[in-house]
Amino acid sequence: MHNPPSRLITALGLLGFLILSFGASTPGILFGPGEWYDSLNRPFFTPPNWLFGPAWTVLYVFMAVAATLVWRRVGLRSRAMAWWFIQLVLNTLWTLIFFGLQAPGLALIEITLMWGAILICMLHFRPVSPLAFWLMVPYLAWVTFAWALNAGFWWLNY
Repeated sequence: MHNPPSRLITALGLLGFLILSFGASTPGILFGPGEWYDSLNRPFFTPPNWLFGPAWTVLYVFMAVAATLVWRRVGLRSRAMAWWFIQLVLNTLWTLIFFGLQAPGLALIEITLMWGAILICMLHFRPVSPLAFWLMVPYLAWVTFAWALNAGFWWLNY
């Protein structure tokens, strides 16, 4: 059994998970939409570019809070947290593949893996913290939408 950390350690843990979550957006800063992306045919349901920043901000906060809730109960060395880190790595890689490599087909395969990792993470979170599970639901919904967008970009351009 894992002993829950103190309030100070919990606050520092939350800060760490926020840094890790928002760190996943770093490739977007380096390889964000540019001339290549602007030249692509877009699916009719593509949202305006300004929407992505606020959406991901909320999702990264929810992901960090969910991770903190689970970490407090089971620690870092658990399957639940391992899946949180796996999905975060896949989240980071998607931007590198889609924008950096300009490879929507490969990104579609990768986002499918990411979607599965998020779902597995959520299923591990649920028995530990139902709130953490529900905090991950908007993320899974958004990645489902992003999968459809990715598929649309691939279909319309390749």
